[in-house]
Amino acid sequence: MLVSPSPRSNDLETIARSGGRLRRMMARVPTYWADVRENPAWLPMFLLARTMPFRGAHWLTAKQVSLPQNTTPSMFEGLQAETVVEALRMDGLFSGLVLPSEIQEGIALFANETPCFANFDRRLEFRAADHAAAETRFGRAILSGHHFDRVLSCDAAMAVQRDPLLLDVAKRYLGGQAQLITTRIWWTFPTKSASDADISLASFKYHFDLDDWRMLKFFFYLCDVDENAGPHVYVRGSHRRRSLKHQLTLLVGHPASEVLGFYGEDKAITLTGKAGLGFVEDPFGFHMGTVAKETPRLMMEVGFGVSKPSRRRFHGEPVVR
Repeated sequence: MLVSPSPRSNDLETIARSGGRLRRMMARVPTYWADVRENPAWLPMFLLARTMPFRGAHWLTAKQVSLPQNTTPSMFEGLQAETVVEALRMDGLFSGLVLPSEIQEGIALFANETPCFANFDRRLEFRAADHAAAETRFGRAILSGHHFDRVLSCDAAMAVQRDPLLLDVAKRYLGGQAQLITTRIWWTFPTKSASDADISLASFKYHFDLDDWRMLKFFFYLCDVDENAGPHVYVRGSHRRRSLKHQLTLLVGHPASEVLGFYGEDKAITLTGKAGLGFVEDPFGFHMGTVAKETPRLMMEVGFGVSKPSRRRFHGEPVVR
């Protein structure tokens, strides 16, 4: 039998949820402060880029780009940049990139042989195959393992980063200022010991990215990803419209019911596929990585933006106090 919650229980749930959000914001304060100190222009971006009027105004500063004929062949044969950009403008998402098998296998081999860092913490180092033992050794749930700057020593990953199609798409979509800002490889692990707070802090909820005024991110699955391996989810079209509530809050993460209630449940697409599948998205649109239930997910990201990247830390790495 279903029992409707009392107004009192709803109030308590709201207070608890608000407290959790406040704790998440406070945990990020050191990172935000360091970002402002390194680049004062970060603060107006962080405050204003979430609003459609200011965001639209910034898009008007995109430089026209006259792209020369590139003589370097792309590993993504037969794919035209115009096709990708057209889908991005309409949906915020294009799925149809496929890594050559030797590239996918090379990155996966690197990620399996090279130690990663648990939950963004460089003090917690382990190999992916030792995930269960690492949880016991560190005495905590491990939801993710990031390789951070170690990715720069992976030749196969660097080949993807340098592929001319990626920059071509980025410049056509973001404007002539587009530049590489992120390259990363990370694991998402199934675990039975994670708390709701762990899951929330790991961004397993709908959110949008505010790393720059304008961004584009290419993602590649480096292993088979089905519904039980933590597939990526994107809300199509949410990069072009935004509820007033989502513009006037400092929070970038919001409950699924709230997001899908406004943008439409039919707009959410879950991306599953074989190892090597790639897709590109405008990360201002709502998206999330789901929790891996049975098998780990290994993923690569190559991101482009229009502002200088941080030299103080590698992408995704918080300030360690």
